[in-house]
Amino acid sequence: MWGWVTPSNCGAKCNDTQISREFINIASSLRGGLPYQPWAADLVKQRTAEQGLDPNVHCMPRGAPRIWTDDYYKRIYMPPGALIILTERNIQFRLIFMDGRPLPTDPNPTWNGYSTAKWDGDTLVVETNGFRDDLWLDAAGNPLTNEGKMTERISRPNFGTLEVEITINDPKAYTKPWTVKINQPLVLDSELLDYYCLENERDAVHMRK
Repeated sequence: MWGWVTPSNCGAKCNDTQISREFINIASSLRGGLPYQPWAADLVKQRTAEQGLDPNVHCMPRGAPRIWTDDYYKRIYMPPGALIILTERNIQFRLIFMDGRPLPTDPNPTWNGYSTAKWDGDTLVVETNGFRDDLWLDAAGNPLTNEGKMTERISRPNFGTLEVEITINDPKAYTKPWTVKINQPLVLDSELLDYYCLENERDAVHMRK
């Protein structure tokens, strides 16, 4: 079991600016920007202008990709045949199967999708499909649709760093696949807090639905 957190919450040793950009725009480091389909470019403009539409603002699940860019602690457990990621926000979990099963051909759409993984040397390769059709990849509103597939290559270049390379292949929203890389620092001697977004939440009544 290991504890990880995005750099925005780990002090002076981390690059706060970079991870803040990626929470706002997951592809901020992507040269030339995202290869939108025309409808997706228009949707991002609308979502960016109306931040109250973000599911995150309404305490809904963020989805698997946004787990890597938020500033909440994560725990990673590896029981036999699986990998489980726990995150503080909304007491959420993500289950990744490692027992050799294939991805489903007709999955039930969910926030995190359906994930399987296998080792490629020292790199864990996670394949995910079965996403909902209305997901936000970030606060800017970059979309992920029900035709999207995500590949994560997770490795540890050194003891204190988890490197997550994310490739999104979503022909419904983008004209070609694209890849970003996010680093997570190890946080020792830490515990997950029991945090739930909706507890004593008083903002939703002031937002546009």
